[in-house]
Amino acid sequence: MIPYVNFILTAAIALNLYIVSSSRLRSCVQAAALQGSVLAFLPILLWGTQASKLEIINLLLIGIGTLGVKALLIPFLMFRSIQEANVRREVEPFISLHLSLSAAAVLVIISFWISKVTGLPHPPSAYLVPAAFSGILIGFLIMVSRQKAITQVIGYLIFENGIFIFGQILFQKIPLAVELGVLLDLLVGILVMGIAIYHISREFDHIDVSRLDGLKG
Repeated sequence: MIPYVNFILTAAIALNLYIVSSSRLRSCVQAAALQGSVLAFLPILLWGTQASKLEIINLLLIGIGTLGVKALLIPFLMFRSIQEANVRREVEPFISLHLSLSAAAVLVIISFWISKVTGLPHPPSAYLVPAAFSGILIGFLIMVSRQKAITQVIGYLIFENGIFIFGQILFQKIPLAVELGVLLDLLVGILVMGIAIYHISREFDHIDVSRLDGLKG
């Protein structure tokens, strides 16, 4: 199962880099949905062969919940937000796409370095910790380097995906209720952000958060 796990984690890192380098919002949402889809299989592939029957049920519930929320429901809500706000491209990020991609690549390298020097529990896959940390760091990068509010929501989703990957290290210590609670918190957060984006677009005819600075003072 480990080769499949490594493939999923490598795909998650590659999708993060793709999202950072893309200027098309729909492509970013589709990539985030694809990442949610592949990550839904991660728990059962990591722990399915070692788990009891009850734990397998928990793993399946986590996978189904992840697939339903991250790969289907949240992308649907984000596509609706794009349609309502009438936005097609992330034209002017705070930093250029080339510089963003370079920064993201550096963050991936740093994540692999962190996995070597930290005293974290030995994971079943050598890519598990780097994929988790790179998702968290790249999620932060997207949130602070993009002007469109909806792209920042994508950054928030990538950040949570990184936490989800890291949580697999502690699967046997984290009850099912906690994992599903995190998914619920993510969904609520996305819903609140979607409502905010809708109202910002309706009032100001754009969702460029940098232009909201003009409201200060």
